[in-house]
Amino acid sequence: MNLWERLRREFAHAFALTPAGGPYSAQDDAFLRKIAGLIVKRGMEAPALLFLESLGPLSFLGGQVIHGLKPFLDLVCNPLELDRLAVMLERRDSVDRLIALIQEAMNPPA
Repeated sequence: MNLWERLRREFAHAFALTPAGGPYSAQDDAFLRKIAGLIVKRGMEAPALLFLESLGPLSFLGGQVIHGLKPFLDLVCNPLELDRLAVMLERRDSVDRLIALIQEAMNPPA
């Protein structure tokens, strides 16, 4: 294998548009459903959807901000759930999934 092929293989994930994590696990999906339920329960659907739609492409940075503010956020949030949220935000498709779950929770099937 020559140098170019090896570099191409090693850096193929850097600009990938599909998520590297694969499908969500049952625990990840339940966690996103919990977040969507809390947003709908508090009546914050519209602001949350506006925020998520406008900042969707920057979700990775949001995850990094949560990691940076973790010492302060641990005082008011569950540290394990905060870590999980930060990791989930680092996936490109998590924001789209959360938007879909919020819309689903707003309009439950009959």
